[in-house]
Amino acid sequence: MKNDSSVVDDKFHVRDELDLSTALWRRLGDDQEGASGTVEYAFVAHRDAATYVALREAADPDGTVLVFTPSEWDAFLLGARAGEFDRPH
Repeated sequence: MKNDSSVVDDKFHVRDELDLSTALWRRLGDDQEGASGTVEYAFVAHRDAATYVALREAADPDGTVLVFTPSEWDAFLLGARAGEFDRPH
């Protein structure tokens, strides 16, 4: 699916089928409960036999949820470990 900004949402067919109401959300880091900028993640099984990773801001649990396929999540973790997302010095 494409929107007006020509961004492709390749998980459009999956996003509405994921049951996030029963997801076990885990907090990244040692930030305070619900502090702005704190991220939570959950592994969510889908009927297509894949387990997707969902990310959300802890302070806004009803807000936007990013969804990653298993291969996208693996690529993200490899990049994070390699320092690809570190802030410039």
